[in-house]
Amino acid sequence: MAAIDATRHRIDPPLERIPEVGRIPAGSPIEARLEKIWETAPGWRGWLSTVDHKTIGVRYLVTAFLFLVIGGIEALFLRIQLAGPDMAFLTPEQYNQLFTMHGVTMIFLYALPVLSGFSNYLWPLLLGSRDMAFPRLNALSYWIFLFAGLFMYISFPLGQAPNAGWFNYVPFSGPVYNTGPNIDVFALGMVLLGISTTVGSVNFVVTLFRMRAPGMTINRVPILVWGTLTASVANLFAIPAVSLAFFLLWLDRQIGAHFFDVANNGQPLLWQHLFWIFGHPWVYVVVLPAMGIVSDALPTFCRRPLVGYTAVALATMATMLLGFGVWVHHMFATGLPTVALSIFGAASMVISIPSAVAVFAWIATIWLGKPVFKTPFLFFAGFVALFIIGGMSGVMTAAVPLDWQLNETYFIVAHLHYVLLGINVFPVVGAIYYWFPKFTGRMMSEKLGKWSFWTMFIGFNAGFFPMHIAGLLGMPRRIYTYPSRMGWDEVNLITTVGSFIFAVGVLIFLVNVVLSLKRGTRAGANPWDAPTLEWAVSSPPPAYNFATIPTIASRHPLWEGRIEGEKEHTRTRLEEGYLLMRGRETLGTSPIDAKPVVILKMPEDSYTPFLVGLFVSLLFVGLLLHSWTFTALMAALSCAALSVWMWPRRNLGQRTARHDPASARRGGKGP
Repeated sequence: MAAIDATRHRIDPPLERIPEVGRIPAGSPIEARLEKIWETAPGWRGWLSTVDHKTIGVRYLVTAFLFLVIGGIEALFLRIQLAGPDMAFLTPEQYNQLFTMHGVTMIFLYALPVLSGFSNYLWPLLLGSRDMAFPRLNALSYWIFLFAGLFMYISFPLGQAPNAGWFNYVPFSGPVYNTGPNIDVFALGMVLLGISTTVGSVNFVVTLFRMRAPGMTINRVPILVWGTLTASVANLFAIPAVSLAFFLLWLDRQIGAHFFDVANNGQPLLWQHLFWIFGHPWVYVVVLPAMGIVSDALPTFCRRPLVGYTAVALATMATMLLGFGVWVHHMFATGLPTVALSIFGAASMVISIPSAVAVFAWIATIWLGKPVFKTPFLFFAGFVALFIIGGMSGVMTAAVPLDWQLNETYFIVAHLHYVLLGINVFPVVGAIYYWFPKFTGRMMSEKLGKWSFWTMFIGFNAGFFPMHIAGLLGMPRRIYTYPSRMGWDEVNLITTVGSFIFAVGVLIFLVNVVLSLKRGTRAGANPWDAPTLEWAVSSPPPAYNFATIPTIASRHPLWEGRIEGEKEHTRTRLEEGYLLMRGRETLGTSPIDAKPVVILKMPEDSYTPFLVGLFVSLLFVGLLLHSWTFTALMAALSCAALSVWMWPRRNLGQRTARHDPASARRGGKGP
């Protein structure tokens, strides 16, 4: 924070000023000036240099959905191969690469990035700010995510894609049993992707504690914010574990290290520990923000606030905290001591308690509300049903004796798809229907929406529920084919048919998106009559988000005065607020009670995030090709681009806000 000393010589520009309070009428010259300050340059220059959180959020969403489609197509190929016994649609190696890339794509390139897309777009709007805390870091996170995805897919057409499963167990993925470049691509790609996830997580954490509107105390933030915050903090602890695991494996493969080589005193189980210390919290990382979406959007269609806000927020944090203590339940069959099995089995049971708190809150909200059966509501209600089914099968596998029986069978595949695909995809598609008017200014077709929901819901359950039965019948997972007369023929055929029905539902949804972009009904600022802050601005939002920084007085600023038990009031001020127009400015507030403390000078658009992302990604290409000169060149260029990025500039000096008694008397409390 900038220092203040009024007795010293004057600094130009001054590092202390009192922000003005007032209104900016829509369509006024002042608003046009604000738009000019925050707008992105047109054409390719703006495309490569923008740091607008809304543009970055949409890019995340589009890119993640492209990966979802690719991963879905891979799944359909796998289901054709498994539709009947003794099929030869794919070769064993093709099957291995397809099922590995399917898992990698869905878990790493779709599930979290799509949630990051929502959070990037919505967080500043939900929090009453004009941007994320670190706009350029935000852009860098997206570019590296894109390049990491391309990096891992570039080997696919060459038949050299990762082929050891998304969990990549050693020693099969080690240099003895897997001699091609397949695993090197996966290892380096995951380290590269970890950079993107880490910098994105830092940005979310700082944004929450620094960028909330005045009055938005920590107990007034939406549950989506709690979910993404919890996931981001978890990422900061979990990502280093998996990045280290893949880096050690790369060293084993490239320079002859022996971290996982049992013949040279290495420890294969070290891989499983490092991977699942990351892997199990990752399940909650891709689930908790999705649960936050439902907790915030479902009440809109129930016409009442969420039941048990505080309990749900605490349950969100408790789920993640417990999630770090149950990684060993993925390793019950590795010969662990009985004490360890008992402790981790009990912990796996206990984690169902905070999850159940959220489920009861959603059901109570529906039960006590007046449900409006629009398409988003159907997807959110469907999510609750799938959450219960997936949660129940998870509790079953927490019992050690049953886990020994079900381990490595299709029962686990069914559970995995219910908790990762069902609990992620249904809230995400519902959220697209919900926030599409805000993103584009147009409504999506309700008719096609309901068709897409019922097709997806029926297809999903027809496709994945029979996998439970296949597992109970003893069908092992990760098999290329199976003989007839094992009793698995019918369930596999039903699963394949269900998978294609589910794919048709996704196709209807995508068609709806395309048609609605062109011919959807124009949407107003708040077409759903929702309570949260993002609906207070136009659809789509202007480049600056809020003309004046609002002052918030409740969790439901747009429902104030109508909630039962509350007095009539209009405490939240949306039209009048802090005028910050000397360049790209927004307000920084205190971490807990959101009192104004500083005027933040936000950076302009810049090419440096794109260049840093490009050079760092090419550095990893150099490592993959063993081109050390090229690698050193890319490292030097990365450092040069970072130097340009970080070069200090006077116009980014922060301006500290100071208490203004006059503005307080006019109605505002003043900073």
